[in-house]
Amino acid sequence: MKKLEKIDLFNFGLENGKQRAYTPLFYQLFGQPLHSAPIVIVNHALTGNSNITGENGWWNDLIGENKTIDTNYFTVIAFNIPGNGFDNNFGNLISNYKDFTIRDIARIFWEGLFFLNVNSVFALIGGSLGGSIAWEMTALQPDKIANLIPIATDWKATDWVIANVLIQDQILNNSDDPIADARLHAMLLYRTPQSVNQRFQREKLNENSIFQIENWLVNHGIKLKNRFRLSSYKLMNHLLKTNDITRERNNFQSVITTINANIHIVAVDTDYFFIADENRKDYQQAKLVKENVFYHEINSIHGHDAFLIEINQLSQILEPIFNKQKQQKYVSA
Repeated sequence: MKKLEKIDLFNFGLENGKQRAYTPLFYQLFGQPLHSAPIVIVNHALTGNSNITGENGWWNDLIGENKTIDTNYFTVIAFNIPGNGFDNNFGNLISNYKDFTIRDIARIFWEGLFFLNVNSVFALIGGSLGGSIAWEMTALQPDKIANLIPIATDWKATDWVIANVLIQDQILNNSDDPIADARLHAMLLYRTPQSVNQRFQREKLNENSIFQIENWLVNHGIKLKNRFRLSSYKLMNHLLKTNDITRERNNFQSVITTINANIHIVAVDTDYFFIADENRKDYQQAKLVKENVFYHEINSIHGHDAFLIEINQLSQILEPIFNKQKQQKYVSA
């Protein structure tokens, strides 16, 4: 695994007015040396981390040598959301999770980039929670990003997302086995009935045992419990409902007009969490005021998790963006 780097942030003011005396920001660098190549920022999803490629990399099929996001050509930076526990320092976990918003995380990520003297970014990409953070990062610094690529996400928390965040929060705070039980519910948000039914077909492990679907869900709960901390899950889940790039700003179209970046909205047609209808409406609104906004759709039976499963489709969507840059000389400011 690539070395985990750290930036020390002191006296960081949260959106609610509270101050954090010390916040460690952990990240990993992949590909070309910093400031020698175009920079790509990758934001991780709810249970993800900065280890995006290489040994145990969760997006290995998309990022790496000779992949769509080619580390032979790009410098790739991935931050860990503070409190996600990937540094294995339990003293850095965050208990006051409701103090934080996605805007706070986006500001922390920009603090990290400015510390690294990164003032322009070729592409900012993220799926799910990571894509929501990418939207907010772009709203905060609308002239510093060339391409915004939010995948299976939204610029706002819909009522549907807020409702499911509440259910997850209730499970996490009231269950005897909170991480495992919350994961059972979450997995059914990330997949579709069609995907589940097609895969398991009412089969059992053996004649007298539990159904295959039950075993699959239980195993997902156990795996997450073994690698994720309760405080981390509470924070990541809570952040989902704080997403809104229009909060204390103007409406969506007004915010969009301030953004210089090409915006590539990537939806999943069967996403039951960040539903594609919302993405389509956003695209139609954005096109009325901004020319360089584009809509792409992954077609899949698998639902929200298709952005991790349908790599061939995602690669075809992203290939023109990243290949075009390969033909141009670029050094980050």
